[in-house]
Amino acid sequence: MRAKFPVLGRQGTTWAAATFTPVQSSDEVIMFKLPDLPYSENALEPIMSAETLREHHGKHHKKYVDQLNELIVGSDYEGESLEAIIQQSAKSTDADDRKVFNNAAQHWNHSFFWQSIGPDGGGEPQGELAELIDRDLGGMAGFREAFASQGSEHFGSGWVWLVLNGEHAEVITTHDADTPLAHGKTALLCCDLWEHAYYLDYQSHRADYLAAFADSLAQWRFAEENLASAVRTPQALTFAAEKQPSW
Repeated sequence: MRAKFPVLGRQGTTWAAATFTPVQSSDEVIMFKLPDLPYSENALEPIMSAETLREHHGKHHKKYVDQLNELIVGSDYEGESLEAIIQQSAKSTDADDRKVFNNAAQHWNHSFFWQSIGPDGGGEPQGELAELIDRDLGGMAGFREAFASQGSEHFGSGWVWLVLNGEHAEVITTHDADTPLAHGKTALLCCDLWEHAYYLDYQSHRADYLAAFADSLAQWRFAEENLASAVRTPQALTFAAEKQPSW
């Protein structure tokens, strides 16, 4: 049976609502929650081990959520959606705001990543996304080359993304916690380049990890749905700020 991956941020999905809209806890404090994985911890083996998922999701992602909740209590960000927090804090140079941005963006990025991978992944996209990749990236061969080279050559921690920039598909990387959401680009698919995402399984061989992502984990159905959502409601997925941080 295919795992179900709701589109990130789509209204009416329990997962998205629980993750990106603060929820009322028992002590009446508005908190963000760590989302459940949309598959079991061992569902991605042998490509990604259960140990990696336990560490990555249960410790690293959880820490970002916990720190975000601590940082926003009593601040102007309390009660805001995750997307609003990211968009507002991305424009600030204040040290405290940058801490908020880093944890909020890492929560968003990781939540997106869990849906970008799955036990029935790999293959090729269909429909409009396939046409877009053919036109802008030279087909799947061009996508794979750009994804592998940019991901492998990216210095330090970060993320490699397939994004929609206006009407064009692009492969980009972002450093540390940075996210396309802060730059007016719509994320379609992503892979985590932080070492904790792959070191237990691939050690320092990031290129092998990226190849395994493309061959066996990439959830093209999720990317197709994100593209369809962007086409239907582009204003809901674009951050049009007066001053946007540079890459």
